[in-house]
Amino acid sequence: MPKILPITLLSVSCAALLPAPASALSMSPPPRANPQPSKFVFKDASGKATSVDVIQSYQPTKIGRPFATGAKSDRQLDPKLMHAATIAEERAHAHSRRQCWHAVKEALLASGVISSRPKTEYAKQAGQELVNNYGFRKLPVNDPYQAPVGSVLVYNANRAAGHVEIRTKDGFVSDFRSKTPSHRPLLGVFVKS
Repeated sequence: MPKILPITLLSVSCAALLPAPASALSMSPPPRANPQPSKFVFKDASGKATSVDVIQSYQPTKIGRPFATGAKSDRQLDPKLMHAATIAEERAHAHSRRQCWHAVKEALLASGVISSRPKTEYAKQAGQELVNNYGFRKLPVNDPYQAPVGSVLVYNANRAAGHVEIRTKDGFVSDFRSKTPSHRPLLGVFVKS
């Protein structure tokens, strides 16, 4: 019995060190029974079967608003408004500092659109002061994405100061930059001719 133990150990160690036959070591995954589906089928809320295309490749750019292209500039507007948008964009931060009306006032002053600093405290009061004291007019626009470049957008808030921003070529700016407009109710879009 003592001679069998060394032989058993030797044979087990050799079997562990020697490679298995190549046919048993297939590293590729087994072939698929069917290729990846091009449609995803599901039932909608009404119980009707619906299908959508399955995306096969990566899309490098995020779709923010699928049908909107860059903002359009209006040749009838004061060109200083577009300059105000550029100034506000250069001075803007990545996140809000709750100084939107202050930042817009500064951009309008620096660009020469207005000659003196507006006195209203709350952003939601900006539109009325711009119309009454600085020659602005309200456009019949209800969609912030349709506002021309350089226009001033004023938003309401029930128990807060509201929000004001300037439309830029690529989005909206106040004391911070954003690709999307404020979620607050739009009071109006204001421009100076």
